[in-house]
Amino acid sequence: MERSAADGRRASPRQEIVGEALTARATIDEHGTVTGWSDGAERLLGYSSRQIVGRRAAALLAEEPTARDVSPLARLPRWHGTLALRHRNGQRVESRVLAHHRPPEQGSDGWLVVSALDGKERHPGDEALASWSFTQSPCCAMALYDTRLRLRRANENMERAWALAEADMRGLRVPEIVDQEAGERAEQSMAQALETGDPQYLEHYLRVAGEAREHAWSVFIAPLQDRDGRTRGVCLSGHDITEQYWARKRLQLVAEAGKRIGSTLDVTHTAQELADMAVPDFADFLSIDLLASLDDKPEQPSGALARVGALLLRRIAHQSVLPGTPEAVVVPGDVDEYPAGSAPAESLRLGRAVRRNVGDAAIADWVAQDPLRASRIREFGFHSVMAVPLSARGTTLGVAVFLRHRRPEPFQQDDLVLAEELVARAAVCIDNALRYTRERATAITLQRSLLPQSLPEQAAVEVASRYLPAGGRAGVGGDWFDVIPLSGARVALVVGDVVGHGIHASATMGRLRTAVRTLADIDLPPDELLTHLDDLVARLPLERAGAERAAGNGEPTSDVGATCLYAVYDPVSRRCTLARAGHPLPALVSPDGTAELLDLPAGPPLGLGGLPFEAAEIELPEGSLLALYTDGLIESRDDDIDEGVARLRQALTRPAGSPDELCDSVLATVLPQRPADDVALLVARTRALTADKVATWDVAPDPAAVAGARRSALRQLEAWGLTDAVFVTELIVSELVTNAIRYAEPPIQLRLIHDQNLICEVSDASSTAPHMRRARTYDEGGRGLLLVAQLTQRWGTRPTPTGKTIWAEQSTTSPGHPAAS
Repeated sequence: MERSAADGRRASPRQEIVGEALTARATIDEHGTVTGWSDGAERLLGYSSRQIVGRRAAALLAEEPTARDVSPLARLPRWHGTLALRHRNGQRVESRVLAHHRPPEQGSDGWLVVSALDGKERHPGDEALASWSFTQSPCCAMALYDTRLRLRRANENMERAWALAEADMRGLRVPEIVDQEAGERAEQSMAQALETGDPQYLEHYLRVAGEAREHAWSVFIAPLQDRDGRTRGVCLSGHDITEQYWARKRLQLVAEAGKRIGSTLDVTHTAQELADMAVPDFADFLSIDLLASLDDKPEQPSGALARVGALLLRRIAHQSVLPGTPEAVVVPGDVDEYPAGSAPAESLRLGRAVRRNVGDAAIADWVAQDPLRASRIREFGFHSVMAVPLSARGTTLGVAVFLRHRRPEPFQQDDLVLAEELVARAAVCIDNALRYTRERATAITLQRSLLPQSLPEQAAVEVASRYLPAGGRAGVGGDWFDVIPLSGARVALVVGDVVGHGIHASATMGRLRTAVRTLADIDLPPDELLTHLDDLVARLPLERAGAERAAGNGEPTSDVGATCLYAVYDPVSRRCTLARAGHPLPALVSPDGTAELLDLPAGPPLGLGGLPFEAAEIELPEGSLLALYTDGLIESRDDDIDEGVARLRQALTRPAGSPDELCDSVLATVLPQRPADDVALLVARTRALTADKVATWDVAPDPAAVAGARRSALRQLEAWGLTDAVFVTELIVSELVTNAIRYAEPPIQLRLIHDQNLICEVSDASSTAPHMRRARTYDEGGRGLLLVAQLTQRWGTRPTPTGKTIWAEQSTTSPGHPAAS
């Protein structure tokens, strides 16, 4: 135990066993100043700790050393030999010395100098100790210690293992021979073996002075007993298990790679998982770069890369044993150029891994062209490099570069094999992530092109929408929404969800959205519309199966399923008709601020076939808020669906200036940061058309009543200030009322609606819809509906519970339109 000048610490039991004073110990810093002095050192040279600590160590030498003698010592990890020292009384003392150069990571820069005071020479008891050990210990690297835990004998294997002769170690303790933690652990076990009489087993991992590679040792410690059972010493034997140790480490790394690499389908995250796993256990620095050409091409062509010219690589991940990765020349995301002679370019062009020392000519030529890279190599002391191509499914993706600068041992051939195994696993995961990224981008593009690019203008509701694709592995789903203006100032609100994710789900969503718009155009009631949509979804698997058989794909086709909620709101009556097919219930916020889920009949999901759908009709006060959404908004892996519904209801009741602001508030409150499923949200605030915007007249089934209907309509237009629309409206009223009287059944009703446009409707009790036909030159009739179609924006017919309604809509604002001229 070294002591400073004022050190009065009490020795531990183990130190009492070994006898600290039997070894002279001193510590010397890098400047040659004595920093520690033991009782044994005082015994050797006569100086107390107070007298020597802080003085130059060279003053203890009998002869002043020359600069030529001292300079090489600074580069040595250990030195041993005989020194001529000067005792305090001036006497010359020659002593065999073992000096360990302690690295900074050991916590104290400088040297530990030890010299055995007693037992330097062999004595008769050593031979007896050796004879007992050969019968009790295995034959391997072996050293024998007395009851003071001082080395007495060492065989040739132990001398080679520690790179010291027996004479240089005799009389020293294990921590004095091996100035590492392993020495302290071994001595603790030796003391325990002396105390208990039980053998001890250890595994040590240490680098002997002068060796670049760390060795693994299986250590067996056994007490040595004479024929009378008395303990005479301790035998320490060691087996070099370095190869088994590194083989085990490699297997552990490979197994760890299978667990840690590829946990996500994110390219950058997957590459970083490889870097984090390999550093620091395998390399001191690791970079992963992808070919920059992958940015422009969906896939890199298979085969060898061009053998001439530089390669452009984009850094996607790196890792270092040093905080902040100061060795890196390229930051993630940047592109760097690698000339033909560089290790990454050579590996990619050869299509196999390469291992190089930094001093090789090819590496030297490469870094000579790059001053920054050359300075980093000198600054951090890079000495060994491996470049391994990232290849998967016959496609070259990039390269992983492993480097060492803290570990002194260079990469070996076994390391190259391990690096190839790790990179091969990572390459498949990165390729999967790249493919997923491309498919996801395609699906998102497809889906966004199929969703409404903007919501149509209409007077029935103030509406806002949001669509968020899923995060993580799920991929883009088939959620959709739509707002469809209908006749009579009504509007249809639609939200749907196709089961599954990916391009097929997006394509199916596009077909269903088109089908809904087509069925809505003929004004089918919500329950009937869902019935037709159910038939379509039930036929989709058959169509897909036929297409796959035609393409030679024998894989089974999964069923197609979907949910949908369809609502029609009439601002004139303020009534809303809704029907759902397996879809979550819509939420309604009343003008007083209370939020509830509407109690609608539970229809089956689309695609089951043969089951009925029911519609419900409710009256909505003006200013009511209707929220339609897909299940991704309220469902999550971590929470119960009731908790999601509760959060939604709470979010809907918060004050918001507009439906657009409310959408943002709902998503921020209800959704997790990375939703597991797509989310579609449609929020509509209802409006109402007041009585002064609607005019209705009953019409007698008499041709003479046509003139009265025209006069009533014209008076109403004058009241609304729409005198420019008189001519067209007079013609429309005449044609539609005349057709109803002539071909339909009473009761007949005429209605005018003035919102953003002017709508004329004629209802009757007949279910027969009129058809526009082309009249021949000399026909006296048949041109009425043709004129209506030409003079209005649009016209059509819709079924009613008692018959049908024929309607025509004309703009009151469009320049150049007859009604606006």
